[in-house]
Amino acid sequence: MILKIAPHVHIETFGCQMNESDSELIRSMLKREGFVFTEDRERADVVLVNTCAIRENAHKKIYVHLSELKAIKKQRPLVVGILGCMAQNLKSELAEKEPLIDVLAGPDAYRQLPSLLATALNEQEQGLSQKGFALDLSEYETYEGIMPDRNSGVNAWITVMRGCDNFCSFCVVPYTRGRERSRDPESILLEARDASTRGFKQITLLGQNVNSYRHEGWDFAKLIAAVADTPGIDRVRFTSPHPKAFPPALIDAIATHPKICKHIHLPLQAGSDRILELMGRTYTGAEYLALVDRIRSRIPDIVLTTDIICGFCSESEEDFQTTHRIIEQTQLDSAYIFKYSERKHTIAARKYADDVSDRVKGMRVAQLLETQRRITLERNRRYIGKAMQVLVERDATRSSTQAMGKTDGNITVIWEKGTGNFRPGTLITKQIFDASAATLYGK
Repeated sequence: MILKIAPHVHIETFGCQMNESDSELIRSMLKREGFVFTEDRERADVVLVNTCAIRENAHKKIYVHLSELKAIKKQRPLVVGILGCMAQNLKSELAEKEPLIDVLAGPDAYRQLPSLLATALNEQEQGLSQKGFALDLSEYETYEGIMPDRNSGVNAWITVMRGCDNFCSFCVVPYTRGRERSRDPESILLEARDASTRGFKQITLLGQNVNSYRHEGWDFAKLIAAVADTPGIDRVRFTSPHPKAFPPALIDAIATHPKICKHIHLPLQAGSDRILELMGRTYTGAEYLALVDRIRSRIPDIVLTTDIICGFCSESEEDFQTTHRIIEQTQLDSAYIFKYSERKHTIAARKYADDVSDRVKGMRVAQLLETQRRITLERNRRYIGKAMQVLVERDATRSSTQAMGKTDGNITVIWEKGTGNFRPGTLITKQIFDASAATLYGK
């Protein structure tokens, strides 16, 4: 790879925490090869868009973004790279319909990015236009040996495993990120120590299904406890587990280790057993309820959150009302609720008709959101009058006179700064005096 100058790169990340973590890896690999990163898109020689393929809204945002880049590319030389899950899932469509794209790279091909971009830059300088595609999935790639280039902050993402073997019928992840493989625990612990020395106070462990983590005698419960023992780290979180075969050892680790946060994001997706079977979720509504009961009996102060899809293929009103009843019954602390959107190449796209109208999907989402807001407000109001430990993160979004942070259960707290000098990463105690469905207010 030969670079005549130090090209300036601007990277924009869409989607989940896994994409955020991947962008940190990409920055590290490119910086080692002489690329320079800039926050200013107008100064960039290369614009990389790290994409998500989970929902339709993510696709729409990225296509709007591509139209902006097309306008810039008409005015000056620019190398455009599309990375991540959308690049992997829609490679043919993107290659054929978007001539502005110079580089396509899937989630397992980031080690090839430096050479792909160098070739694209050199070709552009010579007035040529050679496309660079790297889209093969790997059974082995975990990016061992690459320390992420993290922006400053409180939380460090650490990916502990890549890919997924669940093949839920609605989900594109196994086709965009490949099969499950777990990282060496020693490399994860090395990364945790590095994050601590750089001033990060919280670590979030990432995987598509973290309770499947396995590596030479290590399971996820053993791993998260070891990470939580890292000197200088105050909190450890994780996302996401799968409700199937939820390990009792993981529940015990959360219950007993003071630095493992008392929060579990436990995706339900649907309450109807018929729909769960079509989704390939491998548990029933009753089994989900029993798991919630087991967790709460072991960890009474646990904060439980979930994901729900409304309007999956053939979902009837009765199926939906079953989901609604489970939401009422479980009284979870919050929920991310989405309309079902068909993804190309998934089992559902191949086998089932997307036959619930968009209007009905929207009505069901609105009904669940209304119910969940009420439940969340009731649960948040339980904290009024209590002293809560908060990890300071930054200024509040709406006012620089306020600060915000998160409780151990990942609930947002906002307070007036006053004369206090609270630095990000500091653990402080706030008395909660009010609550909304989204926020606790402290003093």
